[in-house]
Amino acid sequence: MPENKVTSVFSDSGVTLPLSDPHHVNVDALSLFSLKGKVASITGSSAGIGLAVAEAYAQAGADVAIWYNSTPVAEKVKEISTKYGVRCRAYKCSVGDFSAVKSTIEQQIEDFGKIDVFVANAGVAWSSGAILDLPHEEAIAEWEKVFKLDVDAVFYCAKVIGQYFREHKKGSFIITASMSGHVVNYPQLQAPYNAAKAAVLQFSKSLAVEWSEFARVNTVSPGYIKTELTKFADVELRQKWWSIIPQGREGLPQELVGAYIYLASDASSYTTGADIRVDGGYTAP
Repeated sequence: MPENKVTSVFSDSGVTLPLSDPHHVNVDALSLFSLKGKVASITGSSAGIGLAVAEAYAQAGADVAIWYNSTPVAEKVKEISTKYGVRCRAYKCSVGDFSAVKSTIEQQIEDFGKIDVFVANAGVAWSSGAILDLPHEEAIAEWEKVFKLDVDAVFYCAKVIGQYFREHKKGSFIITASMSGHVVNYPQLQAPYNAAKAAVLQFSKSLAVEWSEFARVNTVSPGYIKTELTKFADVELRQKWWSIIPQGREGLPQELVGAYIYLASDASSYTTGADIRVDGGYTAP
């Protein structure tokens, strides 16, 4: 663990403790959630959870860099900029390519002047069922695809933006994990996806310690959310999901954004290495 850089101390029952001095100690609580003056970059933000987060950040006052691969976003970018009075730009990038990730982040820093918040959100689901039911070549290809986009891409983003955060002594890195990193989903079989998200959770906690002197690292673990990633599920399967979710339904992307705003804002200045589950109670039992 890094050494605490203590500038003054106080005595409590004879014990000498470091004196915390957060810069916003006397600021109104609600204002801590404002993102005005911040720049946020969100991968996989052309649709679904990522787009909901990008729009929420704009509502909170942040300038936003949207990442996309194939989904057109020009109209959405224009809408966000006009509606919320912020700068919003789109960047085409394949997050499974380190060189592309690096150049995209560098371009965003040049365009916006800085990045304060980075959300590694892009990813893919596994919809191929049991691995033993697939031909070897297909199983390996699908496994590599899931890990390339759900794990490797997060590492690529972390490697580049982490260097920038360390140089500037501040930053918030947020990863979209999943409840699937905590439990084994049922009845669908998705061992590779569960393994990938478990890896992401451990990676985040490890980075939180590694980066503790200059940046915060946290995750959000969504449950079943109604997005493009769940379109593989037919109504019968989704009804089984509903039957074992305590709240009895899937969530909407907009029901996740509060967690992302908190982790991006000064309200979470003492939160690092944390995971916020937003799953309708699925992992509570």
